[in-house]
Amino acid sequence: MFSHWSEWPAETLALLRRGTVIPAHPLALDGARRLDARHQCALTRYYIDAGAGGLAVGVHSTQFAIREAGLYEPVLELAARTARAWTQRPLVLIAGLAGRTGQACAEARVARSHGYHAGMLSLAAMKGAAVDELVAHCEAIAAVMPLVGFYLQSAVGGIHLPAAFWQRFAAIDNVVAIKMAPFDRYRTLDVVRGVVAAGAEERVTLYTGNDDHIVLDLLVPYAVRRGTEEVTVRIRGGLLGHWSVWTHSAVAQLERIHRAVQAGAVDAALLALDSRVTDCNSAFFDVANGFAGCIPGCHEVLRRQGLLQGITCLDPDETLSPGQAEEIDRVCREHADLGDDAFVAANLSRWLS
Repeated sequence: MFSHWSEWPAETLALLRRGTVIPAHPLALDGARRLDARHQCALTRYYIDAGAGGLAVGVHSTQFAIREAGLYEPVLELAARTARAWTQRPLVLIAGLAGRTGQACAEARVARSHGYHAGMLSLAAMKGAAVDELVAHCEAIAAVMPLVGFYLQSAVGGIHLPAAFWQRFAAIDNVVAIKMAPFDRYRTLDVVRGVVAAGAEERVTLYTGNDDHIVLDLLVPYAVRRGTEEVTVRIRGGLLGHWSVWTHSAVAQLERIHRAVQAGAVDAALLALDSRVTDCNSAFFDVANGFAGCIPGCHEVLRRQGLLQGITCLDPDETLSPGQAEEIDRVCREHADLGDDAFVAANLSRWLS
């Protein structure tokens, strides 16, 4: 459907560029590791009713192994169909794209056929490739559909991508956004510098994927030199695994941040929110164990709310780490005001219907 971002409805493009909450959609499985369509639909409905402006499906939080499991297209199709049936308001639908060029182009064609607006491109399969090869790979996929760049942290399979790559990537006309998730200040700045050097800061919208630094990523302006000019850019929204849980509260937090930025009045309480959200993420993403339990940790929060039956992942060995459940207990207790249990409880039966 959408081979270029200029074909998007105006309100959809405006939503992306203004900055919104885009949860990285988890995968609901039953005890036999089969797709649990009922809870998968419930999650999609939850995110929409929570006020999310988009959905990212087939990404890291959906588990890259859905491809080998034959679930890539069924999961993308189910999310898109559920979203269209549930709401008429604009939503930005983003599909995860992975693999070498042939596979990623094929996935882009699948995503386009189901009405996705853009593909978020993982470059993990291109490990060892030179910048020229990486750019050619991205250009081939951008010829199929609009792209969201993805700087994935190395702890979960990402590769180092220098500022020179991001400058050339941002220069590709069909790139609409970049999700920065290296969990590294220096590498985050490489992306910002690359976008500014390409002169693409108006077309390419920056989204945080740094789940360890969400609030400050959204609050702080980034000043970058381009020749004799100082260019100031901002990260406008988030495409986050962390926002797959407590999404109703995340929407309120982003609205609060946008108001503060617009007013030029960032108070101490809003600054302090950064460390509180990061503390929650440390438990959900299992930082103590090198992120080994990052997907089941988010599943556990959703399970406790009734949005998932269990925490089952496609990999039988992927489960909560020792002590992780206790850490989740702690942050749920200490930061209960950041949760959205009451909102979920009030709507769960409707989402599961």
